[in-house]
Amino acid sequence: MPAHTHPHHAEGGALEVVLPVLALLACAGGYLLLARRVRRRNPVRGWSPWRTAGFCVGLLLLAAALLPPVAALAHRDFRGHMAQHMLIGMYAPLALVLGAPTTLVLRALPAPHARRLTAFLRSGPARLFAHPVTGLLLSTGSLALLYFTPLYDAVTAHPAGHWLLHAHFLLAGCLFAHAVAGPDPAPARPGVRTRLVCLGCAIAAHASVAQLMYGGFRVAVSAPVPEVQGAAEIMYYGGDIAELLLAAALVTTWRPARGALAGRVVRPAR
Repeated sequence: MPAHTHPHHAEGGALEVVLPVLALLACAGGYLLLARRVRRRNPVRGWSPWRTAGFCVGLLLLAAALLPPVAALAHRDFRGHMAQHMLIGMYAPLALVLGAPTTLVLRALPAPHARRLTAFLRSGPARLFAHPVTGLLLSTGSLALLYFTPLYDAVTAHPAGHWLLHAHFLLAGCLFAHAVAGPDPAPARPGVRTRLVCLGCAIAAHASVAQLMYGGFRVAVSAPVPEVQGAAEIMYYGGDIAELLLAAALVTTWRPARGALAGRVVRPAR
């Protein structure tokens, strides 16, 4: 791999701290306001504090990734970038998705607006993006393209590219977590077997990319060998933990289909 000419842009000033903080506070405030509205509208049903806690944990994980010291380390060390990638692309999305933000919005909106949003969620493009194969390709399939081509160095050479990369990690991670284990409505979500297969493919892909990176096979990242190997270890072990958590979330959020339950009812003997 090339000698160390790290492509990251110079660390910005206070703006790179203030903007993420404001964005995260806005997300937290919006979620809490909607949860309060839902509780007032239906005090009996209310809104699960566990979902609120999950969403807030996701925002805290994003804050840990986007603010010093992790953000500062990511600018100068490839291992810091990989830790940031794990937080933004795998851990934070799972927590955010378990907060069921779409369900919260649907319950907080007036009925006509909620029906329009439901119609959009049932549209063809929404079904395509909510499918686990799409999430798998966007979240895991892009890793080889990013790290085994000059794309990583090219993207992270500019501040805008760096933030676009963060946005890709976050959105792709949320799509995959939602498709596999999200509690939000997903009309075209396939069965548990298909989702488990996609999750298994993600585990295998992460492990393969990490092993190839550790061995230095076609790695196109301008960083010293120890940094690349350390980043590969973070991807290997950190990815395994995140995907095990996703599998646990799949088990806890899975609800058998009514038809399957009906088929298991023991009929009385005649």
